[in-house]
Amino acid sequence: MTAVAIEPDQVPLIRDAAGRLMVMGTRVPLDTLVSAFKRGDSPERIQESYPTVALAHVYAVLAYYLNHRAEVEIYLADQERRGAEIQARIESQYPPEGLRAKLLARLDT
Repeated sequence: MTAVAIEPDQVPLIRDAAGRLMVMGTRVPLDTLVSAFKRGDSPERIQESYPTVALAHVYAVLAYYLNHRAEVEIYLADQERRGAEIQARIESQYPPEGLRAKLLARLDT
């Protein structure tokens, strides 16, 4: 009998320049896959929604999430906090109040 060398796969996640965890070879962040999973979407449904992510990668990322739930939840909370800070900074520089009226006024000219 011939021995088959089986090597474990790495989790297909990489950090981008902004520090976000992304599925390798795609622009799909970990947050997106986990959010869909928490919503109740199956891995197959998630892959249909994000066709650039291979089904095997969806399963691998979800397995990683399930095996490291506490750490991933901390990461997700940090991402949420950072996003809120960025939004607050942008809205302080460019207040959204009256924006609709300004845009509608441009249409009239």
